[in-house]
Amino acid sequence: MWPDNETGRDFLNFTGVADTVAEIIVQAQGRPISIGVSGAWGVGKSSMLRLIRRALEGRGGEFVFVEFNAWLYQGYDDARAALLEVIANTLTEEAERRETGRDKVRELLRRVDWLRAVKLIASSALALALGLPPVGLVGEIYQTGTRLLAGKADEDVITAAGDVAQKVAHESAGLLRPKPDSSPPKVIHGVRTCFEEALSEMGVKLVVLIDDLDRCLPPTTISTLEAIRLFLFLKNTAFVIAADDTMIKHAVRSHFGGVDDTLVTNYFDKLIQVPIRVPPLGTQEVRAYMMLLFIENSALSEPDKETIRNKVCKQLAQTWRGCRVDRAFIQTTHDNLPDDLVSRFDTADRLAPLMTTASQISGNPRLIKRFLNALSIRMAISNAHGVGVDEAVLAKMLLFERCAAPAAYNELTKAVNNDNEGKPTFLADWEEKALAREVPKLDKPWDDPFILEWLAVPPRLADLDLRGVLYVSREHAPLITPEDRLSSEAAEVLAAILGQPDMAAAMHERLTRIPRPEMTIIMDRVLERARQVQEWGTPPILDACLAVTAADPAQSSRLAAFLRDRPSAQIKPSIVPKIGDQPWAKDVFDVWQNSNVAASVKTAIAQELRRDGHV
Repeated sequence: MWPDNETGRDFLNFTGVADTVAEIIVQAQGRPISIGVSGAWGVGKSSMLRLIRRALEGRGGEFVFVEFNAWLYQGYDDARAALLEVIANTLTEEAERRETGRDKVRELLRRVDWLRAVKLIASSALALALGLPPVGLVGEIYQTGTRLLAGKADEDVITAAGDVAQKVAHESAGLLRPKPDSSPPKVIHGVRTCFEEALSEMGVKLVVLIDDLDRCLPPTTISTLEAIRLFLFLKNTAFVIAADDTMIKHAVRSHFGGVDDTLVTNYFDKLIQVPIRVPPLGTQEVRAYMMLLFIENSALSEPDKETIRNKVCKQLAQTWRGCRVDRAFIQTTHDNLPDDLVSRFDTADRLAPLMTTASQISGNPRLIKRFLNALSIRMAISNAHGVGVDEAVLAKMLLFERCAAPAAYNELTKAVNNDNEGKPTFLADWEEKALAREVPKLDKPWDDPFILEWLAVPPRLADLDLRGVLYVSREHAPLITPEDRLSSEAAEVLAAILGQPDMAAAMHERLTRIPRPEMTIIMDRVLERARQVQEWGTPPILDACLAVTAADPAQSSRLAAFLRDRPSAQIKPSIVPKIGDQPWAKDVFDVWQNSNVAASVKTAIAQELRRDGHV
């Protein structure tokens, strides 16, 4: 198994990019700079931050690093205040270690504490003004006082009042320190001046590495960006922000109420001076990555692993010359590679091209790692139960499960279960033609470019008993899911919709704020659940489908196609008025009227069309 987190070891030949970012920061010579490391979910942004820090540390400069993950504070603390405090605390520790700049850093801490205090009081005052329960310390004071005034002064209330009084004393000492200035502009100017003077006195450059910003909800994202803006463009500072720029722009658009794309882009460009995109992986990189993951989990010694890794990265840097990273090359990097490890290199050789081109994986390092973890789990089940599944066969089937259409996977498993020997014999002709580089004629749901490539990947499955493969896969949880590509907000909305589909309409406002690509994934999951319904009157999942199309009309054609394809016997009259007001309903009704649906359904359609003035 491989941990699903960032690494400081370069498996993807990202060192060249990391060195470039480090050089930009060094060449700035104390001038302020902000760098954006952009890329989709799971492409290696967090690992890139680790490599950038390591590259800067190797240059021997006077750097102080702050690593900040805004996602960790979401729901627990104000991200703006949290970032200010993390920076101030880091500088305090550094000042104590260097025995210089301590007075300036202490003053910075006092100013940051005052800002936090103002935020606390303002938030509670706003809550009271709106008639909402106040939060935090002020909320506790308010709630306890309300109970005392109501005459409910029992022992519990008196104890609570004492506890709150102690908290007031503690928090007053920690937060409500005498403020240096009273007006917010003066305080902000004071924070910036004090911060800049502290860095100058200490003789250091502050490098702030911000990660997982694209996982946050829009308010947290904007709060963190505003905190960055407070320190931005000050001497001896560098901000490196790792995030999917499309998600950041979505947060800006949501926060500022649907401003046009030009303003969104301008906002982003003012924060990011140097945009850098994590390079996408090609087949060579995917193959090398898989092989290095196998090496990482092998019995080889750590020095041997590091030697092989360095040789692989050097070879990757020469792929533009035609150099390859494959099993033959890896075997030249070490004299005595274990046989089981070499066999895994064969697996990587076979699967890398499809891992790169299949849209469900697209060379994404995190999805590749999760795929290999799923493979590892199923092989462990196979060994524990004595099933004896061949890893190459299991890997090919797992890839099909992940990337092929669900209907195709269902047909494949059905063929295996219905055959006395568990063989999908219907694949024989297709596999033969695919291996001969011919193009077999495939009908739905098999007419997919991915399946054509998959058929040509060895081993051939038509003559193999696949019952053992299905056995170890029989009750698995989806280890790689479409939700992996969702932001935390979209994943939360999807869970709510699937948990209570009849209440999906209440999620309309949140659905409208979700980007189009994520809405497509949400519709995939909702329709997947809908396929399990065997009677189409007004099942709760239909409410979920309609809620998604109301928020994103582009999904309407998918729902209409789904309903048109339902078996005639499943259609009930009650669905007709339910969808009658939808702009696409007329096309669905036309198909049903010309099919074998029940007469009562056709009557309901006629009545609905007359009511709406269609006839």
